[in-house]
Amino acid sequence: MFGFITLQSELVFDLVESPIFQRLRQIKQLGLSYLVFPGANHSRFEHGIGASHLMRQAISVLRLKGINITDEEAEAVTVAILLHDIGHAPFSHVLENTLVQISHEEISLLLMNELNTQFNGKLDLAIRIFTNKYKKKFLHQLVSSQLDMDRLDYLSRDSFFTGVVEGTVGIDRIIKMLNVWQDKLVVDVKGIYSVEKFLISRRLMYWQVYLHKTVVSAEYLLINVLKRAKELSMQGISVFATPTLHVFMKRNFTSKQFYNNVLVEGKTVLEWYSLLDDNDILVSVKEWQHHSDVVLSTLAKSLTNRKLFKTQLQTKPITKLLEDKIIKQITENITGDENLAKYFLMTGEIKNNAYNKHNEHILVLDKKGKTKDIQQASDINLSALSKTVRKYYLCYPKELDI
Repeated sequence: MFGFITLQSELVFDLVESPIFQRLRQIKQLGLSYLVFPGANHSRFEHGIGASHLMRQAISVLRLKGINITDEEAEAVTVAILLHDIGHAPFSHVLENTLVQISHEEISLLLMNELNTQFNGKLDLAIRIFTNKYKKKFLHQLVSSQLDMDRLDYLSRDSFFTGVVEGTVGIDRIIKMLNVWQDKLVVDVKGIYSVEKFLISRRLMYWQVYLHKTVVSAEYLLINVLKRAKELSMQGISVFATPTLHVFMKRNFTSKQFYNNVLVEGKTVLEWYSLLDDNDILVSVKEWQHHSDVVLSTLAKSLTNRKLFKTQLQTKPITKLLEDKIIKQITENITGDENLAKYFLMTGEIKNNAYNKHNEHILVLDKKGKTKDIQQASDINLSALSKTVRKYYLCYPKELDI
């Protein structure tokens, strides 16, 4: 997508070669989206490399504009963006709060600290930038903000591999328009149209890809498969799992146990986590198709064979009356047990806003040296992009008469 990419330093190369980073080859960037978009098989490894490449370009542009960035800072901010996703669970956000009760951001920082120990403190500055504790705040914004190298890479990459052209972003133009004003990352006024396109593309990618109703159905189906498998396992019922997944199936790990580096079967919780990837989930779900438990086997077959649930999206919350009606049909036609019917009905809320005006602003720098928020600087109405749009989903087996 970007052609040949040169790694910045020996430290960056050694980090890429580390097992903790190589694991990202086995973590799909878009989870189960490949069930809808067959080309979406790219990994978080590629995304990390791509984001670090864009970071190098951004550093070069800012230096040409007279922004003081030392070689040490340039390497550190590149390391920070390279490693920003190392804590992702298999299938990305799907398994947070299912297998572990801790966010991927927290685990990313824990793994960065682990790598810092292995590399004798060479990641100290990168971690300070990543946690926004370094004096030059604009460096953190390059890693994490509403116009960071993470978003620039994943929007373009995801658009490319899904074939959804509406997500295409003018990366080169945006990066060339970056600047720093009073220690804040800003965009030169000449780049305003590219930023407008970026925000619109982000909105479209969320509704067309990340929150596509069939992707939502597949992701929540996987969550319920894992919940059922873990429930059976915790009850002492034999459930196949790879050795790594087995550790998480038999226990409920909390963030406290991660931070305390609790030992389990000869390894710390963090070590076990760093061995867990998509393959552990896929091979286990494949085996669960043949389990004697009707819930686990039926759900596993649905996912493996892409017999996904029907999904409806609406603007109002799902009513209790409708839920009860569906539960009754599931009980009569599938489970024979009302308590088990809950695994075949998924309801909830999805939401999206392309620009969070209450979080951190995208500032446009005019020729007079003054800044304005992108909404005020733009000559089109961007208010719709900052509005949080909520939709409510309802997923259930297609054979039901609803």
